[in-house]
Amino acid sequence: MKSSFIKIMVAAVMLLSTSINAQIKNAKTETVKVYGNCGMCETTIEKAGSIKKIAKVDWNQETQMATLTYDASVTNQDEILKRIALAGYDSDKFLAPDEVYNNLHGCCQYDRVAKVPVKEENTTTAGNDGHSNHGNHSQTTTAVIQNENQLKAVFDNYFSLKDALITSDGTKAAAASKELLTAVNNVKMDKLDMEVHMVWMKVLNPIKEDAEHIADTKDVKHQRDHFTSLSKDIYTLIKTAKYEVPVYFQFCPMYNDGKGANWLSKENAVKNPYYGSMMLNCGKTVETIK
Repeated sequence: MKSSFIKIMVAAVMLLSTSINAQIKNAKTETVKVYGNCGMCETTIEKAGSIKKIAKVDWNQETQMATLTYDASVTNQDEILKRIALAGYDSDKFLAPDEVYNNLHGCCQYDRVAKVPVKEENTTTAGNDGHSNHGNHSQTTTAVIQNENQLKAVFDNYFSLKDALITSDGTKAAAASKELLTAVNNVKMDKLDMEVHMVWMKVLNPIKEDAEHIADTKDVKHQRDHFTSLSKDIYTLIKTAKYEVPVYFQFCPMYNDGKGANWLSKENAVKNPYYGSMMLNCGKTVETIK
């Protein structure tokens, strides 16, 4: 009887693993130590590390081992463990920020063994042995440059798309959106600093979805509908990542049946991408991002 039960449990685990792998492309599975205590910890760890169709975390309360299954072409073990650390849970690689750990429920405050908080990754460079070497000013500057180079192409192609919509040119808008998609897919998330990385993970899929819709049609109206939500996500990203020059967040009160819509521009002068020549100067600058 016991033998039959074990066989059933093994089969169930294998079936679950197969199901997860089927949902995640280029699936890679690894097992790592993540510290925690209880079922509440399990819920938080798995939620923090998992991203739909990209990464799945399964944490075992008894062994404190986490099984990571992820799309190796999109993310990696370090990115998953950093998100878990920022939620309050240490691994052997990354330590949660003290203030986050201290805010965990009492039953979740496990015994800590690591020494260096993950938040210090912003100003350190990992050595070959996996430990962080405290960087000097040039290392910090290098990290900032990497961040700018990673996302500059994304922002530049967004601006090209916006310019195409100003001229109501669906063909150019589709081409610009294809370039935007390429730029998005070329971003190496492990090169982003932690704060930008966390924002990027939230906006990545919505940006790709809107860009794909715009690239797949030459219907300017349909393109503009998706440009509204695309602009919201680009705004969220550029607020954190910044751009090489000031960027103007602008608003058209007329679009979408009077509900209005925003966009981003490198010029303070208003040129409306939602109406083009019909109402070229309709709108105003509502925020300057520096």
